[in-house]
Amino acid sequence: MPLPTVLLINAAISAVAFVGLWLIGLRLKDVSFVDAWWSVGMALIAWTTLLQVGVTPHGALLTGLCTVWAVRLGGYLLWRWRRQGPDRRYVTMMAHAESTRGWSFAKASGLIVFLLQYLLQFVVALPVQLGQAVSAPLGGLAIAGTVLTLVGIGFESLGDWQLARFKADPANAGKVLDTGLWRYTRHPNYFGDACVWWGLYLIAAETGLGAWALPGPILITFLLTRWSGVPTVEGRMRRRRPDYEAYIARTSGFVPWFPKS
Repeated sequence: MPLPTVLLINAAISAVAFVGLWLIGLRLKDVSFVDAWWSVGMALIAWTTLLQVGVTPHGALLTGLCTVWAVRLGGYLLWRWRRQGPDRRYVTMMAHAESTRGWSFAKASGLIVFLLQYLLQFVVALPVQLGQAVSAPLGGLAIAGTVLTLVGIGFESLGDWQLARFKADPANAGKVLDTGLWRYTRHPNYFGDACVWWGLYLIAAETGLGAWALPGPILITFLLTRWSGVPTVEGRMRRRRPDYEAYIARTSGFVPWFPKS
């Protein structure tokens, strides 16, 4: 099947999924669950690509790794939403759109949340789409990408587990987590996420055509470090945790490194 047709079908299937999620959000008056779909939707795109182009060595590897990452992260974020309720970021976002623009919840959630994430998700998922279009033997680049992806999944998973355990202890209320992976980077979960998508890109790039998927890992790195990831978390933590400034001064912002004395 021609690649443009594959991409159009992927876009259409993803659009239908996001419209369905938008309707659920209208019923719940909460859009926080969309975070869980961010990863699951990537796996859906990988699988729809696989079903259209057929199984290739790189396609099977990309789809398998993306699915493992998506199930783990999506399951964790769904559990967190069910446990903690609406995300403050989205509550603030919807209230701001209503008060400053006069938008209804339906319009604000549809445009700012679901439409935007639909577009961003499709671009980030380029490696698991373009990397399946050409059949080629697995080589050193695919091995390196697999290792980087698995390291990213492990790093992200361990970071999320350490944070969840820290928050579950009432004695840690108001404190800053600075042990485990959080001793070496202020955002091990985001760093792990970036590693996953750069790893998937390396696998895709080995096919030749997959090298054109470079906007995907660049975009996710930008989102994590400059837009919806690090800036959002650090702005909130600086306001609510008196010790966070000292934590910033001694701890690497993204790439793990030994803390300053």
